[in-house]
Amino acid sequence: MGAMDRPAGVVVPAADAASAVVDARGVVRAWSPGAARLLGHQAQEVVGRSAAGLVAQDVHSLAARCAGERCGWHGWLALRHRDGAVVPAEVRAYPAEDGGGTTTWLLHAGVTQSSADYHRLLEWAIDQSASSLGIYDVDARVRFVNATVLRDLGVTREDSIGRHLEEIFRDSEAIRTEAGLTDGEFEESVRSLAEVSELIREVARRNEPRRQEVSGPRAGTPGHVTWSLEISPIRDPGGQVRGVFVAATDVTEQSLARQRLNLLNTAGDRIGSTLDVNRTAQELAATLVPELCDFATIDLLPEVAGGGEPPAVAPGGTITLRRAAHQSIHDGIPESVVPVGQLDTYPDYSPPARCLVTGRPFVDDLPSPSFERWIDEDPERRERARVYGYHSIMTVPLRARGTVLGTALMLRSRQDSFVRDDVLLAGELCARAAVSVDNARRYARERGTALALQRSLLPQQLHGQVAVYVASRYLPAGGRAGVGGDWFDVIPLSGTRVALVIGDVVGHGLHASATMGRLRTAVRTLADVDLPPDELLTHLDDLVSHLAEQEGVDEPGQDPTGEIGATCLYAVYDPVSRQCVMASAGHAPPVIVTPGGAATGVGLSPGPPLGVGGLPFESVSLELPVGSLIALYTNGLIDPKNREFDEGQHLLREVLAQPSDSLGTTCDRVLRTLLPERQVDDAALLLARTRALDAEHVATIDLDQDPALVASARKAAGEQLVAWHLPEAAFITELVVSELVTNAIKHASPPIRLRLIRGETSLICEVSDGSSTAPHLRRARTFDEGGRGLLLVAQLSQQWGTRQTPTGKTIWAEQQLPGG
Repeated sequence: MGAMDRPAGVVVPAADAASAVVDARGVVRAWSPGAARLLGHQAQEVVGRSAAGLVAQDVHSLAARCAGERCGWHGWLALRHRDGAVVPAEVRAYPAEDGGGTTTWLLHAGVTQSSADYHRLLEWAIDQSASSLGIYDVDARVRFVNATVLRDLGVTREDSIGRHLEEIFRDSEAIRTEAGLTDGEFEESVRSLAEVSELIREVARRNEPRRQEVSGPRAGTPGHVTWSLEISPIRDPGGQVRGVFVAATDVTEQSLARQRLNLLNTAGDRIGSTLDVNRTAQELAATLVPELCDFATIDLLPEVAGGGEPPAVAPGGTITLRRAAHQSIHDGIPESVVPVGQLDTYPDYSPPARCLVTGRPFVDDLPSPSFERWIDEDPERRERARVYGYHSIMTVPLRARGTVLGTALMLRSRQDSFVRDDVLLAGELCARAAVSVDNARRYARERGTALALQRSLLPQQLHGQVAVYVASRYLPAGGRAGVGGDWFDVIPLSGTRVALVIGDVVGHGLHASATMGRLRTAVRTLADVDLPPDELLTHLDDLVSHLAEQEGVDEPGQDPTGEIGATCLYAVYDPVSRQCVMASAGHAPPVIVTPGGAATGVGLSPGPPLGVGGLPFESVSLELPVGSLIALYTNGLIDPKNREFDEGQHLLREVLAQPSDSLGTTCDRVLRTLLPERQVDDAALLLARTRALDAEHVATIDLDQDPALVASARKAAGEQLVAWHLPEAAFITELVVSELVTNAIKHASPPIRLRLIRGETSLICEVSDGSSTAPHLRRARTFDEGGRGLLLVAQLSQQWGTRQTPTGKTIWAEQQLPGG
């Protein structure tokens, strides 16, 4: 029961209210028992002493104003209890004069003992609250803040009362040192608190509550903290705003969770926008920086970018990865020591290697033995890690469909290190990216396969070099038949020779195209061995037979014989001798048009189609005048529907004999004349006009089997190069000639002949002898006296090889001419 609730006239032992008398100098002259109970001070402890120590706020200006105006005052004051606690009390001050004219002040604190307990509990509850609570005036100056705010700001209560938040923050050394802020971060935090102060003023002006999230440092905590602010106006009974109440709750974890969810949502739209491995890797790196880390690298196994299957990575060895992408908070990505697209090796103890082998993420903070050991091996990597202050590392595997494709490495220079939630987030992002990378890898593999098949169908460009001028046309069958098995090729051979090939696989569709691609590849492989046309067709026939047998095994119950029907014509033209040697496996012979315009067929006996086996192939050799036209074609060109084969050949010879300004024009004329509007079969045409290398481009030297002639051959070769105005090529040529002639004289049998051929872009050295034994490269041991000749030739020349001749063999070496 308060004093006002007691019956009038009842005498009580002690008053409930606290009262005191203070003189004009602020010295306590009287102290009631109620005051002793309220503030814990006995009368003998305070009488005669200054009253300033009993007040928990600055009242100097208030006291001066009341004294000057000789007026009383009524309001709430924060009083100081003996134990240091703050006691809010409603205080009334009355001026009084004694007989001598001296002014004293009668103070009355209208708080009963029960009310004091209530306010004390309220103060304790507010001061001990985990939330940051504060009362501000309408100009955003601190009137009261609880212990949580003081602890967050790293200041005392006396340093906070009457000041703005940004002023308190700027003078707080604890914030700057314990939070580890840079100058830029510190100034940014000051501006953020100034915005909070402005927000408090706005709430006071508009008399409306606001809710806001802010981020900033906190004393004793590294990094930044996110608070949710509830800002409400404090109104008197008349509705006027007297102050502002601010309650701040730490929502850092909730904010980080929202950021992670937003990042995952963004990653779903950003990562995997294209079916490109490197682009997908860069999208992942751009997602990780700066939201999750300050520097990120994406390294993939070398096979992944090309669409290949990544191999199983065994522990205990060095791992090679290709840098697919990287991203940094710094412009230009100065931290990276490995450019994008370059291979780099990682020892087994390095974080990327451990992550790749185990398939699990790893997190390390400096000091970390494995991390420091890794960067210490590379001075450049160590220096950049030191300069940019990276102290926390995380590696996450890129795993998709049970296969590890690579790793993502993330580094932080910011104050806080990686935590468990960061690992989970990075794992989810990398898992999504890995699926996109794997899809891109599979697409690249399928696309590469399709492109390889397309390239194998027909050559994209034909180059006859110095041997022939070439032109070609191919038209697939119309309707549902689609692409068939017609194909052609022009293959450069040694000695400036060229191989002209044309073939036809029975059927249409993917099976015929795939078979044709395999045959064309096989022909190119056999052509590299420099086999004569008849021998090449024999090997090709064996290959087709094996393919047919394999298909028969795959489909039991079917006769494999003749399952793959194909024909082929293979011709080799030598521009030096102007000889053209050809053989046919069931394919129609070519048409030869002389420079005078006479078109004739070649008297060639075609052998059986490929895959039949058992019968030999015969070759025929022709000497062609310079400028002769060789026309190779498939059956679809000359025997379309309702036309006899002989009739088609006759018509073809007539068209080819007509004058033309170019080979391309001749091709178009042949197609217009011979093909109907709707084709029922593929048609392929290959035209080659012969060229020749005269004596000005070829030098031949016959040699006896005498070692003393090696010097003569070397000298003759040098003189010939001078005559050809190629003195800069003399040194290498003389070395090659010396080695090849020495081998021929030492190990072969006569006749021995040296031939130099000057092409448009290359120089060819040929040494022929009467031995059929082909040499081979071998590595000479330290004390061997020989065995280094061919190795030297291989190192000095662009390419080299050997081919069999009717009288023995020829070893050749080709080198690029300067400027060629």
